[in-house]
Amino acid sequence: MKLSMNSTVAFHGTTLRDVQVARAAGYDGVELQTPKLFRYLDAGRTAEDLLPALDGFPVSGVGAIQEAPDDEFVADASRLAAFAEAVRAPFVQMCTGPVDPEVVKDHAAGRLRPDDPRFRAGVGRESEAVSDTARRVGIAAEIAADHGVGIYLEPLGWSPVNRVDQALEILERVDRPNVRLCVDFWHFWVSGDTPDDVAKLPGDLIAGVHVCDGLPVAPGDVPDQVGSRNVWIGGGSIPLQEWIDACRSTGYDGWYCPEIFSRKVAEQDDVEVARTLRGSLQMLLA
Repeated sequence: MKLSMNSTVAFHGTTLRDVQVARAAGYDGVELQTPKLFRYLDAGRTAEDLLPALDGFPVSGVGAIQEAPDDEFVADASRLAAFAEAVRAPFVQMCTGPVDPEVVKDHAAGRLRPDDPRFRAGVGRESEAVSDTARRVGIAAEIAADHGVGIYLEPLGWSPVNRVDQALEILERVDRPNVRLCVDFWHFWVSGDTPDDVAKLPGDLIAGVHVCDGLPVAPGDVPDQVGSRNVWIGGGSIPLQEWIDACRSTGYDGWYCPEIFSRKVAEQDDVEVARTLRGSLQMLLA
């Protein structure tokens, strides 16, 4: 197993700071994420500018492409795939949509008007959601392949495409060798999937594991990260050891990344937070 630091661990920092913190805290690699990464690029920086700081330090993945209108989606996929190629990251993360849970909440409450400009992906068109997402995964996979990298798909807990069986159907439909799956404990857990569902996965389909925690979501509520994930990893309700053991039982032996959205933790020393989380993961994986 290898430990990679997800950008959320150094929550308020920069892309450069993510690299620095991951190295200082003893990780084996770093997982670079938007919006930090887009902010870095929008400031005129390039992937090549980051190479001296990396100095051979592995980038386990780059994320995340989000479902969006086609022109925006293609632009983001191209941008991130090119960045991944330049920093030698093997995969680009793609998330099912919409990325904004408020869209799903407004639809559930009957407040989502037909003229609302926010992107809604398969919300309100649930029967078409899997095929729509599969089409976009295929587009992203082709772009990624042009840059010599892969895609790992992460189903978001509030999205119409949020279950393991839906993700597997998408991978089967797309049928491309560079498309894999990201196992995210919180998104899987709030969607109703279990460690047993993960244990049934072929290990070679998993490209990354996000180790994260959360508090229960009230029945009928749309899950979001603001409330449920405002907790230290290990301070929530997800049985982390069971999920870790399920991943390991598949034969997966790749990258594990802590991912955290605790507002209190985000205001603490980023290296100390990163080092403490690395220690916790090491014990879970021992």
